[in-house]
Amino acid sequence: MPNENGTWVMYGVEWNDPECLHTVDEAIEYINKIGFIPLFKNEIPGFSLEERTVPEYWWCGDPKYDPWEWREIIARRGEIAYGKFFDKKAGFISKEWLPYFANYRRGGYDFDALWDDEKASYKQKKIMDVFDGTDEIFSNELKQKSGFGKGGEKGFDGTMTNLQMMTYLTVRDFRQRKNKKGEFYGWPIAIYAKPETIWGREYVTSRYAEDPKKSGCKIASHIKDVYPIASEAQIKRIV
Repeated sequence: MPNENGTWVMYGVEWNDPECLHTVDEAIEYINKIGFIPLFKNEIPGFSLEERTVPEYWWCGDPKYDPWEWREIIARRGEIAYGKFFDKKAGFISKEWLPYFANYRRGGYDFDALWDDEKASYKQKKIMDVFDGTDEIFSNELKQKSGFGKGGEKGFDGTMTNLQMMTYLTVRDFRQRKNKKGEFYGWPIAIYAKPETIWGREYVTSRYAEDPKKSGCKIASHIKDVYPIASEAQIKRIV
């Protein structure tokens, strides 16, 4: 979704195009088939959900047709990981490929071990510590409880992006908040969780016995197989 002369431009296909994804179920099937894919157009042609959907339906608000709504449904179903996984931008990783990404992006480290070896930042630790007492949490509550915001630490969004890039956190759902009367209000906001909470530690870390670089090579090789047009430099930036 590039910005051209101050205008956001959506790329995609016509409804009758054979490559068009018409429903969230078709999108899920495609993501599982491909393995992983960014949400929006990027430098690898065709490697995005955006480019396989009808541009006019984005942000129409109808979950039957709107890919922006689909991302909420996909996160909620818990079959596919959703988060900022590709060049610090949003995308999807199938359950099958998640252990490869976890091993490669984490370098074979659980977060506690990463901290013990002084490879994690203090800000990352403050956020991850919140998950010791909860399985999932609204993004605004996470920001408050981890000591960011007014009068506290700076850089919450950037730290959250880095934790997602390393696959330590993923978007679990999008939900509206409740007021004191128990009534829902406002736009749905992101709820975060550890991938281990959703799919189990044994599964998420199941590639840890493999050299992380080998997992990274398998990811890159898979992109090359699916998108032969992609250059090594493009793949490196995405992966």
